[in-house]
This record gives sequence, structure tokens and C-alpha cells, in this order.
Amino acid sequence: MIITNPNPTIWVPRPAMPTPISRTVAVIGAGAAGLSAALELRREGHSVVVYERETQIGGTWAYTPETENDPIGLDPTRKIVHTSLYASLRTNLPREVMGFRAYPFTATEKPGRDPRRFPGHGEVLDYLRDFADEFQLGELVRFGREVFHVGLIDHRKWVVKSKRVNWELEEEENGENESFDAVVVCNGHYTEPRIAEIPGIDEWPGKQIHSHNYRVPDPFLDQVVVLIGSSASADDISRDIAKVAKQVHIASRSFPIGDIGKLSGHDNIWLQSMINSVRKDGAVCFQDGNTIYADIILHCTGYKYHFPFLETNDIVTVEENRVGPLYKHVFPPTLAPWLSFVGLPWKVVPFPLFEFQTKWIAGVLSGRIPLESTEEMKSDIEAFYSSLEESGIPKRYTHKIGDHQFEYNDLLAAKSGAPPTEEWRKEMYFVTGRRKRSTPETYRDQWEDQDLISLAKQCFDKLNNAFMA
Repeated sequence: MIITNPNPTIWVPRPAMPTPISRTVAVIGAGAAGLSAALELRREGHSVVVYERETQIGGTWAYTPETENDPIGLDPTRKIVHTSLYASLRTNLPREVMGFRAYPFTATEKPGRDPRRFPGHGEVLDYLRDFADEFQLGELVRFGREVFHVGLIDHRKWVVKSKRVNWELEEEENGENESFDAVVVCNGHYTEPRIAEIPGIDEWPGKQIHSHNYRVPDPFLDQVVVLIGSSASADDISRDIAKVAKQVHIASRSFPIGDIGKLSGHDNIWLQSMINSVRKDGAVCFQDGNTIYADIILHCTGYKYHFPFLETNDIVTVEENRVGPLYKHVFPPTLAPWLSFVGLPWKVVPFPLFEFQTKWIAGVLSGRIPLESTEEMKSDIEAFYSSLEESGIPKRYTHKIGDHQFEYNDLLAAKSGAPPTEEWRKEMYFVTGRRKRSTPETYRDQWEDQDLISLAKQCFDKLNNAFMA
């Protein structure tokens, strides 16, 4: 069990300051987290510049069929593709749960849109575009500018060094330096693959690929594929590949012994224990003694947090995939509130979590919301890390919040004076999770939570009426 706070309390902010202070703030990235940050920072009265390497908003939701020249993503000189989407991806959360609270993710009658409750990735990108248009966020974004350095200068000022990327010529132009009061890091964590360590892999003759570079199943035609992982993407990709592959074997540490064997309802998918080793004759040996001969190993093994542009003199580090020290996964105590991170927690409903985090950040920067002292933040972090260690939870799971996300969100809501998470949203999330586990093939198209859908619609109607008033 992941413990987000060993002694959870609801902290009530002191009365707001009469005159909030406007800061200059750089936001790194124009994905969903960066857009949320831009909105909340501007609402709070700050002057905002959003840096985006690509030519459009959306971050990882901007699909491209392009993949990297290193299929497992280990070559540091590779040209990085900043999306991990595959062509068939549909959301594993219903749109009612998934959307920003300030801008519900409702179906639209616009031509070419996807009205399904669990839509494809293109609909999510269109939704983010609608969100940006509604709040005129595009005017804050500097497209085609790659940030290559963020560092502290003059005690409390930050310099952001960026260069223009000319996508037509595939070259980089002159750099540009700007200074800001604060920096909000929203660069995502789906570009630097984590790869399973497999004894014997250097002599194994087959191919390897990370799911970051998976797009369509065609290259796996008539192949025997071993897929490592048990995440949502692993579930989707294994079924996608099984349409054309000869065999698909899913290897994971999390499968109960009784589940090992052919997957019910499929003729060519097997669940296996974790890989023990591979051999130069093409064999893949599993921990329970089973052995198969495979053509491809596909790593659905997650990603590393990666901030190659950030220089903090080792105040903030990434150790065993723990970004720290960070107070509530957001503020490094000795640099707070001038440096903050959005979107590090995983196994969460991301967009609403971004909202809670960015409302807090924006209010703290203006002085409207008081922030705990450096020592208080350090003490909280030490207690949190100790609780993880005592529970036997590895460092790499520091930012895995999971079922505790709503407790975390509501804590941030209390700090920023925002309403807590709606009860219908919480229940819909848990109901969807149970359906996904019990009916993984059909949960996106068959459901029985119409009562919760009705409550969500009532909530959205009230919000719409408030906008119209």
C-alpha cells in the first residue's frame, strides 16, 4: 500500500493577503499539465511564458506514427519522439472522470469527433485544443522552442535558455536567454524508457523494443512475442499484437501462480511468470521453469523521470526514479516556491490532479496561500520517506499514489481553498477499475453506472450555467 502521508491532516490556509503579488513564471511544456499551469498562473495574475518544443500543444497526446531510431531508447544521441501513443489507444478512464474540473470532457457534435465514453487518443488531443482555445492559452505558448537549460541566478531568479527548432530543416537555430521569478516543470515523464534487466540478453538473437516505440501491430505478423509488464498499455498492446502475431506471452511478477497459462478467451495469448534469462539459441526462460523460443521482446516497463535541462546543483536529484526531495511531490523545500513540478504522481487521474497542483502553485507564488517553512517541509518529506521504507516500498514507487490520489487531491484543495474531489468522480473511478479487472475486453463499451453518469451531468450543467451567468 502506498502511503501518501504518514499522518494525513487537512491544513487550513490563513486568510488571503489583500494584494497578491504578480510573478514572471516560465512553464516548461504545453501538454495537459503545462496548459493547466498556464491557466491557473494567469488566473492568479502572474505573467506566464510556456515553452513547447513541438509545433502544437498536447504533449504525449499529440500522436505521430514516427518512432525513434533506437527501438529500446537507450542511445542518448537518438532523436527523441515526445509521444508514446499507439494508433489503437483508447482511454481507460471515462471522459467524465478524466476531464479538467474547470472544463468538463463532454461529447461534442463537432464533425470528425469521437463521441464514445472511452474515446480514442485523437479525441483527447481535440479536447485539449478546445481547452486551450476556451481560455486563450495559445497566446502564452512559444512553439518550436526547446529548453536546454534552466538554472538559478542572482539568488532567486531563474534563467531559461532555449533554442528554436526548425522542423522543416530539422535543425536548431540560435539560443535565447530569459530570466523569470519562478519555473514550473511540466515536461511529462513518457520519453525516457525503463528497460528490464535480463541475464543473457547481449547474446540473445531476437529483437527488442520498448512500448514507447510501438504504434501498430503489423511488424509483429507471425512472430512469437514476449511482452514484459502488466500495466494498462501492456494489456492493450498484447491484445493488439495478438491479432497478427503467432503467439504473445505476457511476463510479469504480479500474476498469481494460478493465472499462469493461456489467457481465457484468447487462442494465442499466455500469461507467464517473469523472465529468468534468455539464451543465444533464442530461448526465453521464465522463473517457473517454462521455456519458449521467441522472436521479439517488447518492454512495457514504464519510464524514467528525466530533466536534462534542469541544473539545481544537486538540490533536486533523480535517484532510483525518485525525484526529490519534494514536498507533496511538488516543491523542493530549499528552492520553494520558485521551482515546482507538476504531474509526477502516477497511477492517477491526471488532468484533475494537475489542476489541484497548479492552483496550489499559483496561489503560493502570489502570496495568497502561505507555504509551510523549509524545515516543516523537510520534516514532512523525511516522515514520508520513512513510511515508505518501513512499508518495504522501493524508491521507484515514491510517486505511485494510486488509490490514495483523492486524499492527496483533497489535501491540496484544502491548501488552495478549492472544493474537494466530487464524490461521484471518486466512485466512478473505482467502479471503472473493478469493471476493467472483471471484464477487460468490454469495460470500455458496456457499463452499469448510469446513476453516476447522471450525477456528473448535473455537476457539469451547474458549471455551464455558472459560465453563462
